[in-house]
Amino acid sequence: MKVLSIDTSNYVLGIGLLDGETVMGEYISNIKKNHSVRVMPAIQTLMNECGIKPGDLSKIVVAEGPGSYTGVRIGVTIAKTLAWTLKIPLSGVSSLEVAAASAGRYFNGYVSPFFDARRGQIYTGLYKFEDQILQAVKEDQLVMSVDWVQTLNEMNSKVLFTSNDLHLHEKVISEGLADKAVFAAITEHNPRPAELALLGRDKESVDLHTFVPNYIRMAEAEANWLKSQENNK
Repeated sequence: MKVLSIDTSNYVLGIGLLDGETVMGEYISNIKKNHSVRVMPAIQTLMNECGIKPGDLSKIVVAEGPGSYTGVRIGVTIAKTLAWTLKIPLSGVSSLEVAAASAGRYFNGYVSPFFDARRGQIYTGLYKFEDQILQAVKEDQLVMSVDWVQTLNEMNSKVLFTSNDLHLHEKVISEGLADKAVFAAITEHNPRPAELALLGRDKESVDLHTFVPNYIRMAEAEANWLKSQENNK
């Protein structure tokens, strides 16, 4: 079973190819460049390098969010288009779940991946590996980082944090959790597309027509528009 994974949900662009129990290849970059013009060439390059043709693919797996609204939309749209064109199944996986799997597979404790959501907020969730299977302990959510740290402090356990936005919230985490906070190495902050492919390989497929990204909250422009409409009533 050959699986193509696509992650454009944040600055990291990740493309992976999984063939059964073998990782055939990965493309990862963490740069502030437009995913919309880079993702298809990245897919084509990786597939060519691995000798895989579109017709060889058995499934598409995409990081469904949360993250950058534009980035999430790009990845989901391309994944849906490929799956529909090739007539193969598609599965979506939480972008936070991918980050947790990429950093915490061998960590003895909880894993809290997060993405900065501005104004002191983060997208985060809490995960833990049990017998090499990643389990969600607390659902993905949008929360103030100070409130999240307080919640984790009450659990009285070591927590591994992984994020390319760590520098924005490290002080809050360190002050709130002290020695219970463990920070992933810089090489573990980029979500791995191979982990995305593995997480989604055996996951139930979605309906292509109804599948949408998981933004967790509305885009600010949409929220402001709805508020203005309410005020005009």
